Amino acid sequence: MNFFQAIILGLVQALTEYLPVSSSAHIRIIGDLMIGSDPGAAFTAIIQIGTELAVLLYFRRDIVRILSHWFGCLFGRNGSDLRHRMGKGDKDALLGWYIIIGTLPIVIAGLVFKHAIESTLRNLWITVAVLLIFGVLLWIVDDRSRQIKRIDDMNVKEAAIFGIGQMLALIPGVSRSGGTITFGRAMGYTREAAVRVAFLMAIPAVFGAGILEAVSAIKDYAAGDLAGTPFPGWGPTIAATIVSFLVGYIVIIGFLKFVSTFSYKAFAIYRIGLAVVVAILLLTGALAPYEPASVAAALA
Repeated sequence: MNFFQAIILGLVQALTEYLPVSSSAHIRIIGDLMIGSDPGAAFTAIIQIGTELAVLLYFRRDIVRILSHWFGCLFGRNGSDLRHRMGKGDKDALLGWYIIIGTLPIVIAGLVFKHAIESTLRNLWITVAVLLIFGVLLWIVDDRSRQIKRIDDMNVKEAAIFGIGQMLALIPGVSRSGGTITFGRAMGYTREAAVRVAFLMAIPAVFGAGILEAVSAIKDYAAGDLAGTPFPGWGPTIAATIVSFLVGYIVIIGFLKFVSTFSYKAFAIYRIGLAVVVAILLLTGALAPYEPASVAAALA
């Protein structure tokens, strides 16, 4: 992968990370078409840090408020009893706990199924299936669900359900925002509230995955153990991460304005259309379901 190709993939990441269309699926597909190989789970996870930095910048006031209230309650600002330390009566502190609860499913599943995520689940036929399934689900759920709940209405159970939606994004094609938004709309959250929850819950999960993959890549470089890995190197990866940050910030602004006015039907149709296109490319041999290295990893 050269720098131009990396910049293109960074742009793809920025344009698709926040939309319910699956950025990892787009990186997987376009990377294969453009450079003839899967850019890899490590590259994908690291460049997602760029888009999450854009989220930090855009939601910086919300994040500071949530953290200050969460730590304040934890250290007894509103009362020294356990309930007040856990955020009783403080919506921002409670939201901090809900974000933690919503992050646990993807963390646990990511650790338990790491091998499958980096190999078997990157099969493009699986991507086609989940693009189609979640496209139809998003369409139906968004069309039929009421918009009555806001972020302040969340409870522990619903935080866990949001987390399960986010967890499914470990499968390329589901979409982190798409899974979270679909589950949120099914519970009756407004479109804007579901999007904001998706943004906030993604921060610890994406940063955690990106940092772990970066540390792993550094260790591989130091040990000279890069044989068979699809990681393209730090130069292209950093370039793609910077592009994903700059363009991602603009996309956040546009997406939040869009969902405050329109439904998710256009994204659902896009997902279904993309699934059909990728299926055709697979059937004609223009794309291969697996990378050879991934096949070996999946059978190992």
